[in-house]
Amino acid sequence: MAEKRTRIKQQAKLSVPQNRDECAEMINEIGRLQREIAVTQAAMNDAIANITDDYTGQITPQQEQMKRLQDGIQAYCEANRDDLTEGGKTKTIGFVTGTVQFRQRPPSVAVRGADSVIDFLKKHGLGRFVRTKEEINKEAILNEPSSVTGVAGISIKTGVEDCVITPFEQELS
Repeated sequence: MAEKRTRIKQQAKLSVPQNRDECAEMINEIGRLQREIAVTQAAMNDAIANITDDYTGQITPQQEQMKRLQDGIQAYCEANRDDLTEGGKTKTIGFVTGTVQFRQRPPSVAVRGADSVIDFLKKHGLGRFVRTKEEINKEAILNEPSSVTGVAGISIKTGVEDCVITPFEQELS
């Protein structure tokens, strides 16, 4: 029987500067690392753009050919729909190499100029077609925190402090 090994987890040790000079040097190192990350990310994005460009040239003609084939299949199936669907008894047509299906899309609503449509609906007694969204006004709660003291589900966080380290950067003209 195999012996079960115990994993020992330890939190990573911190690098703690011992004086102001070491602290300044560590801030400098953070700045250097940030610049390296930015350069690496830019190189990665350039590589992704090049790969996308290379493959787009190969994919586009294939997509165009596929679209022509789809249009041809659709034209054939629509022209012969009654025979292929046995007079409308089935919506799926089976072929040796695959299927073609005729599916009715569910109804949908398209709205252009939503503000004017909402105004029109309200003015003409059709307000039931306008949705009103209710949400908590957090800004008002922060302005009057004592009013919501004791309300279940509401807690106000105060005194949270962040330590922000900003290395100085030189801008080249």
